[in-house]
Order: sequence, then structure tokens, then C-alpha cells
Amino acid sequence: MDSPDRTPVLVHLWGEHFPSDAIRARFPTVDFIPVPTDGPVPDEVSGVACITQAALTGNLKEVLERGVTWVHALGQGVDHFPFDQLGDRTLTCARGVNAVPIAEWVVAMLLTAVKQLPDRWVTEPPRHWVLADLGTLDGATVAFIGFGSINRAVARRLAPFGCQMMAVTRSGDPGPVPGMPDGMTFSTDVRAAVADADHVVVGAPLTPATEGMVDDGLLAAMKPGAHLVNIARGRIVNQDSLRRSLDADHLGLASLDVCDPEPLPAGHWLYDHPKVRLSPHVSWADPGAIERLHAAFADNLERWLAGQPLVDVVDVEAGY
Repeated sequence: MDSPDRTPVLVHLWGEHFPSDAIRARFPTVDFIPVPTDGPVPDEVSGVACITQAALTGNLKEVLERGVTWVHALGQGVDHFPFDQLGDRTLTCARGVNAVPIAEWVVAMLLTAVKQLPDRWVTEPPRHWVLADLGTLDGATVAFIGFGSINRAVARRLAPFGCQMMAVTRSGDPGPVPGMPDGMTFSTDVRAAVADADHVVVGAPLTPATEGMVDDGLLAAMKPGAHLVNIARGRIVNQDSLRRSLDADHLGLASLDVCDPEPLPAGHWLYDHPKVRLSPHVSWADPGAIERLHAAFADNLERWLAGQPLVDVVDVEAGY
């Protein structure tokens, strides 16, 4: 039987990275109970809160039935979380904690695109010195599909480059957003928003409404030579449509940190297409990435123990 002076929290994660010694010290009255992510759950296991993967695990339903009232998904995207197993429990996530490294990755992709890197590096005498047809971000038009924490971080970092920026959201103008650059415009019309964009950054959550939204029609609405960047989810972009647009020389370049499926099997066309720059879902990574994921749960746990409202609560109906 659990002690009334102690709070049992189930740790239902792959690996043994949580909790750290610092988190144990921060919560001396919490018992962090490791639970396997597959197979039978031991009879004695019970807890009032659970930190778990932002994805389906083999025994999540049984784990949640062991007294859990609050569930925290270790990640920002919850499109792989089985909402049908949640019941009336509260679900939170680590919304936006790794927005900065992802935003840096996006800016790097835009800069390498306009400065034609790595193609402009030389390892032997080139045909021409001094002259090149390089582009610029100064005055470039950037369209954001979705304007959550990641694309907002991108916009703040692009402002000093002199970009013209528009964001597409479900509601249109979100009102005052702290730190947003002057001149940002907003729309609910995605095709109109991308029509004049030099770069289109996909940062929307994956929901039934956004799955496959970047299709033949939307790609055709982009101006010739446009650059598509996806740091959201692979299934938001219809990859067959993407290939057709690239092969037809309409879309100029696709920089992708996500794809479908993941991991991508050997021999897939995305690996060797000359107009695709693909990285293996690593844009979020930097030296503090894992610690920030842990801290998002720890900060909410502190609120929960104090009887305060939780933050970053997932709207299950909306899917994020």
C-alpha cells in the first residue's frame, strides 16, 4: 500500500534516462516507479501520474488503469499517442521545449539554400572565381504553415535577415504574440499564403485536417523554384506529390527533417533525389534537449503536487 506521505509516479519510458538524480532530489516525496513498456504490468504497480512515450506502447492501457489520473507524453507531437486509451485522464506534453534548435535548423536550411551550400565549396580550381549567382534572405518571402512555438521561434530568428513573413493558422490573426517581428501577416488561406513564397516552412501538428495537406494542388500553388521545409511530420506532405513536383522542376528544393515512414527504408527515393536534403529527424537535438524534455514534466509535476493548473494540456479533440 502506498504511503499517504508519498506520491507514486509511473515511469513508462524506453531506456533508463529518467529520472535523473537532480529530479529525485527535487521531489523527495515522490516515488518514481519504473514500468516496462511491453508485457504484463506487475500486480503491485500503481500510481497517480504517469510519464510515458508520445506514442503507443504495448501495455499502455493496463498501465493507465493502475490509478493514473494525469498522463504526460515525453515529446511535443502527440499524433502517435492512442487517445482512445486516455479516457477522462488529463494529457500534457513537452510543447515547444526544443523549438530553439529546430528553429536554428530551419534557418540553416534557408541559408544553405540561398547560398548554394555545400555545392559552392571547392576542392579544386573552379571555373570562375569571384562571380556567383547566390541568393539572399534579405527581402525573401517566407510562408509558415502553422504558427506554434517552433515557427514562432523561426520567425524571430529570420527577422534580422529582412524576410517578409506570413503565417497560416486555423483562426487567422492570433493577436499580439510576444517577440513577433513587425510586419508579420496572417491568413487562413494556405494557397494564397504560399503563392509568392520563396520558402514554405511546414510546422503544423499532424491531425486529420493536416494529413496530406501538402499535395499536388498546394505544391502547384507555390511559385516555381520555391523551397519547401518540413520539420513537423512526414505525413503532412504527400510524398508522391512532392516527387512529381520536384521531377517536373516546379518545386526547387525540399529540406526535410521528417518523412514517412520513419525510419526510411534503404533505397527510398528521398535518399538520393538531387533536390532533396534529408536529415533523420534530428533537428530538435542539442546538448540540452533531453534535459528540457525532462524539465517540462518536472515543472508540471511541481504544479500538480501544489494543486496548481497544469500547462501544455493537450486538446484531445483538436489532436494537439
